[in-house]
Amino acid sequence: MIKAAVFAALAEGPMHGYQIMQRIEELSGGWRPSPGSVYPTLQEFEDRDLVRSEEVDGKRVYSLTEAGTAEADKLRDLEGNLPWMTAAGPTGTRMKLRQAVGGLAAATRQVGMSGSDETVEKTLAIIAEARKGIYALLAEGD
Repeated sequence: MIKAAVFAALAEGPMHGYQIMQRIEELSGGWRPSPGSVYPTLQEFEDRDLVRSEEVDGKRVYSLTEAGTAEADKLRDLEGNLPWMTAAGPTGTRMKLRQAVGGLAAATRQVGMSGSDETVEKTLAIIAEARKGIYALLAEGD
């Protein structure tokens, strides 16, 4: 999945590693790959001549080569989406869950960065209640 995600990000244009991680998070609805998965993938792609890199303003910026663009195109479906962007069925349901958790994480980060102490406390209470509700649901079984 990381390879397809990196291709999807770079298909939009040249980016440095942090931008690639941010774009993947946006495309996936909340999944943010670690630098430990993105940078080795970029190195592999560079070794295989799928991407090239150059130093721009002190940052290593990556872009797809012609071969990399062809490889990225192979991963897309007829509508131009990657499989993990349009998953259906049980996998799709799990993707929706991942996206919901990603959205919750983003909202929580915002509270942590700019919320008052009172807002942080209320957020903690909401999360605690949600966690209890999920465990109760699991206890009921399928």
